[in-house]
Amino acid sequence: MPTAKTLFDAIVIGSGIGGLVTATQLAAKGAKVLVLESYLIPGGSAGYFDREGYRFDVGASMIFGFGTQGTTNLLTKALEAVNVSLETIPDPVQIHYHLPNDLKVKVHRDYEKFLQELTTCFPHEKQGIRQFYDECWNVFNCLNRMDLLSLEEPRYLTRVFFQHPLACLGLVKYLPQNVGDVARKYIKDPLLLKFIDIDCYIWSVVPADLTPMINAGMVFSDRHYGGINYPKGGVGQIAQKLVDGLEKAGGEIKYQARVTKIVTENNRAIGVQLASGEVYRAKRIVSNSTRWDTFEKLLPKAEMPASEKKWQQRYQKSPSFLNMHLGVKAQLLPVGTECHHILVEDWDKMDETIFVSIPTLLDPDLAPEGHHIIHTFTPSWVEDWQKLSQGEYEQKKEAAAGKIIKRLEQIFPGLDAALDYMEVGTPRTHRRFLNRQDGTYGPIPRRKLMGLLGMPFNRTSIPGLYCVGDSTFPGQGLNAVAFSGFACAHRVAVDLGL
Repeated sequence: MPTAKTLFDAIVIGSGIGGLVTATQLAAKGAKVLVLESYLIPGGSAGYFDREGYRFDVGASMIFGFGTQGTTNLLTKALEAVNVSLETIPDPVQIHYHLPNDLKVKVHRDYEKFLQELTTCFPHEKQGIRQFYDECWNVFNCLNRMDLLSLEEPRYLTRVFFQHPLACLGLVKYLPQNVGDVARKYIKDPLLLKFIDIDCYIWSVVPADLTPMINAGMVFSDRHYGGINYPKGGVGQIAQKLVDGLEKAGGEIKYQARVTKIVTENNRAIGVQLASGEVYRAKRIVSNSTRWDTFEKLLPKAEMPASEKKWQQRYQKSPSFLNMHLGVKAQLLPVGTECHHILVEDWDKMDETIFVSIPTLLDPDLAPEGHHIIHTFTPSWVEDWQKLSQGEYEQKKEAAAGKIIKRLEQIFPGLDAALDYMEVGTPRTHRRFLNRQDGTYGPIPRRKLMGLLGMPFNRTSIPGLYCVGDSTFPGQGLNAVAFSGFACAHRVAVDLGL
């Protein structure tokens, strides 16, 4: 084996937001940190790319965590910890839903306005609507009273319990619960319950019965509390600013540095090896890869710990997405068009949901003058794109894109004629550029589980190795992986004696 490089306190594999929050938090505490990123720029699913005057976000542009009050504004806090900041633009409507039977609902930033809109659609459920969403606020208020750090650190848990006993007991109550069970306590209308299913699905990729109540309490309330705020310059600016802060705090990041192996000694993680053969050693290794990539590629699959096998029996990979990044003529979009849209044509085909982001309605500088960006995506499995010749692959992409455009013309008539630029990405694209097994966007339950109790935390059964990101507690979404990063950094810092 090649000679190892300098010994670091911590090495972080991958520069997704979870990994960067871990790295910046540790660097801010004085740790010697190295981030290794296989691509040319940081961010992973929260990265960006430039094409013909357009700056496209790799992933969604509906961003939580940029609030200015409370404790759940984790992206704001992550930037502040390393003395950087980012201008954001508030979005007055989180989602404009276009649902079967011409049901249209806007989730307004103003909570009372949202409840009124939903009550107008379901007047007979007025009381149940308020009771359900108020219960989500109960969860959020518990979270919003305490610093969100590692639940694996006993001293932190003890301190928080004595500071906020009622909030802690409230969270313990909700930990084993799923959204569907709580919703049915208050609501009977099957169509309204379907709406709550899709309101969960758009961020958890599963319906309400499989979505933990803790997560929903955060999402369903923070969209009205901290709100949805778009970073000026695009989502990629979040990672860029965190890297600036990391380097200011004395940390390092290396690009085009693909980790191929986690080096162990006496069953303890002690370093990493790159595709180039270089080896870097550290007291602690943090993997921002998915747990599948970590335990099946970076470590010998045959030696997978029993705890990981058990986790894989409970959770499976979520689908990836068919992504379309479109540049369109500005006149396509009438005045008053919202930034984010969801199109569902059949309640029984939720896995064909179309997601739409139009970030240039908030930040026009991302597109050439007189044009907008429409970023649209729908769930897609990597298996559907395998074993194709290059010609067959390109034909299938073109056909799939044509179907999506035709469907979207229900919302945006004339879309096809207004196209200026189009780039199509498949699960294979996600797998290639994001280094995520099958292009997945994280874990989903194989069956109904007890809320968040099945999600693993940051420590693993291999000493010295930690995981961070969307396959650790509390799951998917930028604010959730930021939470994971805060928790991981806290646990690592305690273990390092910082």
